[in-house]
Amino acid sequence: MAWYSRVLLILTTLAMALSAAGCAKRTVQATEVPPPATDDTTLGPGDVFAVRVYGEEELSGSHQVAPDGTIDFPLLGSVDVNGLEPPAVAEVLQQLLKQKNLLRDPHVSVYVEQYASKRVSVVGAVANPGTFPLEPGMTVVQAISMAGGFSSLANRDGTVVTRRIGEETIRYRVPLDKVTKGQADDIEVAAGDIIYVPERLF
Repeated sequence: MAWYSRVLLILTTLAMALSAAGCAKRTVQATEVPPPATDDTTLGPGDVFAVRVYGEEELSGSHQVAPDGTIDFPLLGSVDVNGLEPPAVAEVLQQLLKQKNLLRDPHVSVYVEQYASKRVSVVGAVANPGTFPLEPGMTVVQAISMAGGFSSLANRDGTVVTRRIGEETIRYRVPLDKVTKGQADDIEVAAGDIIYVPERLF
């Protein structure tokens, strides 16, 4: 029966290894292909956006979302925009302007200038590591520039972006030397991304 016990032990060990590998795949996946950036464009405290009301310059301008999720809009006062997409904000403003008989047929457009409520972290061999507001269309190169650029010891091609998607944490390498030389595409960052720039080993 000794051979049977050895076979059972080997099978049990193999099963545990496969199970662990499966768990690792669900939680951390190393890849060279960047996952898509988040589509979350809802507004939150600190975000800055421009409002354009067609033909009404005095009603057009930039607004920053207050800590309570509101903006102070001309003639309307406090308007709650927290958690709304930009088109939804435009619709709310249009309806309010119409309901209060301020404009007969208002046409409103909203353009996000800065997502301060959504942030990106840049750490490692950069001049000023930290967390920075996400701007629409921001790329890895732009995020590193906000962190003061690379330090003299930076391993640019070793840059890694870590992104959380659902239950998975996905890491992928961005060859920034090639990007800056036009030999590879820059990557758009997403809210919550962590950009790590390692130091050279020599």
